[in-house]
Amino acid sequence: MNEFQLTAGEIKKEDTGRERLTSSLLERINAVEDKIKAYVIKPAPAASAKKNSGLLGAIPVSIKDNICVKDEATTCASKILGGFKPPYDAEVISRLKESGAILWGKTNMDEFAFGSSTENSFYGATSNPHNLNYVPGGSSGGSAAAVAADETIISIGSDTGGSIRQPASFCGVVGLKPTYGRVSRYGLIAFASSLDQIGPITKNVEDSALTLNVISGYDPKDSTSADIAKPDFIKALGKDIKGLKAGLPKEYFTSGIDPQVKKSLDEAISVLKAKGVEFIPISLPHTEYAVAVYYIIATAEASSNLARFDGVQYGYRQINKEGIIGMYRATRGNGFGQEAKRRVILGTYVLSSGYYDAYYLRALKVRTLIKKDFDDAFKEIDCVITPTSPTAAFRKGEKIENPLSMYLSDIYTISANLAGIPAISIPCGFTKEGLPVGLQILARPFDEETLFKTAFSYEQATNWRKVKPKL
Repeated sequence: MNEFQLTAGEIKKEDTGRERLTSSLLERINAVEDKIKAYVIKPAPAASAKKNSGLLGAIPVSIKDNICVKDEATTCASKILGGFKPPYDAEVISRLKESGAILWGKTNMDEFAFGSSTENSFYGATSNPHNLNYVPGGSSGGSAAAVAADETIISIGSDTGGSIRQPASFCGVVGLKPTYGRVSRYGLIAFASSLDQIGPITKNVEDSALTLNVISGYDPKDSTSADIAKPDFIKALGKDIKGLKAGLPKEYFTSGIDPQVKKSLDEAISVLKAKGVEFIPISLPHTEYAVAVYYIIATAEASSNLARFDGVQYGYRQINKEGIIGMYRATRGNGFGQEAKRRVILGTYVLSSGYYDAYYLRALKVRTLIKKDFDDAFKEIDCVITPTSPTAAFRKGEKIENPLSMYLSDIYTISANLAGIPAISIPCGFTKEGLPVGLQILARPFDEETLFKTAFSYEQATNWRKVKPKL
């Protein structure tokens, strides 16, 4: 096996040399990156670690382009942030450095995390390593593609409505959205502040647990960070799941699911049943409103967060003869892409006088009901099992002109963000076209241990993680 194909756990166990590993990865990047386009800033050969003895000592970790790295361009894949170099590190970056990780370039994404395909990037679209004519998912598509194509060992992404889990599903890797507040958002350029959460994309479940050990924990710089004890997530791996109660929500297994995805899920459920998991039919009755609620709340918060990008303080500026108002218009008009403009307009509309109560306030009330659905379900069960996405990856260009169709690709992932609960996506099969299918597991708030032990047990009973793209 080539060094670039190793997991972080294998690298640590085999004591793989840093120089040999990074050299192997750089050769891999040179061989496949022109096809994949996972990076907006490629890893530098001179990338170095602070120390080699930490949990991620000498492990290359790529970073999504919306997470601040001191003195390194961080643009959210948008023209309007061109040339911006943060004067500080995000908290997750500080923790990665302290753990000895090697920061391994910045990965491509949908502009400001607005999208589900990584086609809305100022730098161009990323390709799915399993089929270059298909999307890798989004908005963390560059991160998922880099892991799947063995261009990095681990990648850090962000998840607002499925932006880690859906691309992980499309690319056949593991994607974790931790509980809201488990990982500091300090230094994450905000999309929707009440929904955003940073998390890892990895080759297997062990690496996901290892990375969460490093990046999680209370941070006083983040007012939404939870001051709660952090367990050793690695210890959850290998625990017996016999007797675990898993809910199957009827709302997630409807006519909208692709038959090949349904078949893979049924087979995964059979594997877990053989491990002793008890499956219980449940209902999450407000699921049908999740997409509408999400796109009201998310666009409202986005319109507020993006107001700061005006050409005055940082990033791109378009000079205009009409004074400062003209400069604002020209800068934002030329600096933002179409999807960013669409979401700012939608968000401003739902927050405007006369519409706030009808849309935004009502959406907040239904969000509470969605959370209550999960709270009630978790009184009887330990976790929820669903597909990650109703379909496998779709072709490039297939949905870019149809935003509503694109938005629906997140229908199974959105509810976890609205409820603030943890969720993980793991590979559970392939379609006849050779495209990966993802299994999603959701658990109670701050119960990532149940996610890890369930996902690890399934992973060890199958070989889907070993199926590599034929690049």
